[in-house]
Amino acid sequence: MPADGDLPLNTAELAGLQLFGHGLIDVAIGVSMYAVGASMLLALWRLLRGPTLPDRILALDTLNVTAIAELMLLGMYLKSAVYFEAALIIAMLGFVSTVVLSKYVIRRDIVE
Repeated sequence: MPADGDLPLNTAELAGLQLFGHGLIDVAIGVSMYAVGASMLLALWRLLRGPTLPDRILALDTLNVTAIAELMLLGMYLKSAVYFEAALIIAMLGFVSTVVLSKYVIRRDIVE
């Protein structure tokens, strides 16, 4: 007998709660994917319209980070590890490209 304030939960009710929680996470991932997509569009706009080269480099780095976030969210939504590996590769390439472009802005020369 449950105490006052406790809810009696049987197996069917627990299964219903798990389905509700799973659906809530799917909705949260979907909303997050739209938000990250909107930020990707804003970063793309800055990349194309940026008045200076450092602005464009920062926009490119932002696009890199948002692409990683989008792939991670897609991997969580589809329950596939392939997207996490692709995000890791994009992260490594993005880091190298940011370092190279920053070196170019500072020295106007990429090769040391």
